Amino acid sequence: MTVPEPTTDPAQTGRHLRPVPTAGSPGPGSDAPVERDEPAPGAGGYRQGYSPEVQHKQAAGSPGAESPAPASYTPDERGSTAADRAAGTGSAAGPAAAGVAVTGVTAPVRTPQRRDPAGDVTAPARPPGHTGTPPRQGPGRGGSPVRQPAAGDSVPAAEPVRRVLLTPASQIRMRPVRWAWTDRIPAGALTVIPGREGIGKSLTLAWLAAQLTRGTLPGQHHGQPRPVIYAATEDSWAHTIGPRLYAAGADLDLVYRVEIEHAAGGVDQLTLPRDCEALTTEIERLGVALLAADPLLSLIHAGIDTHRDRDLRTALEPLARLADATGCAVVGLAHFNKSASNDALNLITGSRAFSAVARAVIAIARDTDTDDGTCIMSQAKNNLGRLDLPSLRYRVDSVDVPTDEGPATVGRLVFLGETDRHVNDILTDHGGTKGTGTKREAAAAWLAEYLTSHGETPSRDVKDAGQEAGFSASTIDRAARSLNVVSTSVGFPSTTVWRLP
Repeated sequence: MTVPEPTTDPAQTGRHLRPVPTAGSPGPGSDAPVERDEPAPGAGGYRQGYSPEVQHKQAAGSPGAESPAPASYTPDERGSTAADRAAGTGSAAGPAAAGVAVTGVTAPVRTPQRRDPAGDVTAPARPPGHTGTPPRQGPGRGGSPVRQPAAGDSVPAAEPVRRVLLTPASQIRMRPVRWAWTDRIPAGALTVIPGREGIGKSLTLAWLAAQLTRGTLPGQHHGQPRPVIYAATEDSWAHTIGPRLYAAGADLDLVYRVEIEHAAGGVDQLTLPRDCEALTTEIERLGVALLAADPLLSLIHAGIDTHRDRDLRTALEPLARLADATGCAVVGLAHFNKSASNDALNLITGSRAFSAVARAVIAIARDTDTDDGTCIMSQAKNNLGRLDLPSLRYRVDSVDVPTDEGPATVGRLVFLGETDRHVNDILTDHGGTKGTGTKREAAAAWLAEYLTSHGETPSRDVKDAGQEAGFSASTIDRAARSLNVVSTSVGFPSTTVWRLP
């Protein structure tokens, strides 16, 4: 067999062929290992830092071969040529196939080959008991070692695959808007009813529940009594909510109080968005027409900042999807803040997300121009229908509800008919015209509420939340001065924090 002389010219071969001793060279059919060619990294054809003599001596096991410092092992030096890999005869596993442990760096390693009876080089010799392809070991990207996980290692879970889905509008089924209350409360959407305390917001919700459970509310469920899920946290079911529903004429067998039972025992209130999936199941099982939230704010998870638009949307948007998927109307009560705006949407306590995510807003205010204490209900927002709906006037009567322990006195809503008076008119009469002063007062009311609920807060966070609520940073600064907000610097690097005096 003719053995080529070694060459060091990378321009010709790009590799270094190690010589095979001619004396005692194995012939055809021999199982003796044969030297393989190995890649010649670097511009000189040899490993950097090794002379050809040292590599030849080390490869052939010559006495006196010095032991140079280990060299970095790169993926291109794993012991097979391109021709070997193309023919399927090379070793893809590198030093590990020869049983050499790799711990980040290693000296050059030869992979022994076997000859078949015809004299051709076959697959590398394998140790007894070896099966399959050994796992790749050796340096990874940048020369760092690649370690296979041990039996006891925990393998991190793969990140869920996300991909863009594009759907032609022609494939989306168009549907008409369905109304739980004709033109006022859409089915399958979120509606918010805001107003100040003591004007009958909760009585309005009890009235809606009663109408739906009796099938008397004008809308898609008219003539078909439907169940209602009622989530209330501020009032007692025994003393207040139950008697109110009874006084409003509700079918109490179709009104369900909702609570969350823990696996370990005990119950808790419904929390958004955590319980949306379980709530969807129950709404579909019962065919619920209304999810009543009194108030909506109390159902939001405590870890969500309801004054930040993006935070609040993480709870409201899943609730809106629940409504759309089930066709259930979701109606939540909200409070007005203490600002002097004449826009009902700007008066809702918390982030603007309450009014932005809701498809309809029905505002309530007491008409102080009359002496009978009546209130006005007006459509302040209606994305899915008409906004020029006539306002409704109502009063609150006191009624006695019989109980096993004696009568319970509660309020009952009584509608008096349509009116030309609008809630915005009432707010304008008592809030003045829009202007710098009114805007600053609104910002001051918002800031006082924010700092009361959050305590000492970095001024940057306060201004960010204020901008999401519709106030500029300069307006927040003026509001802070009007409230005599205490500003201090804490920590290192210094951070300015605000708190109420």
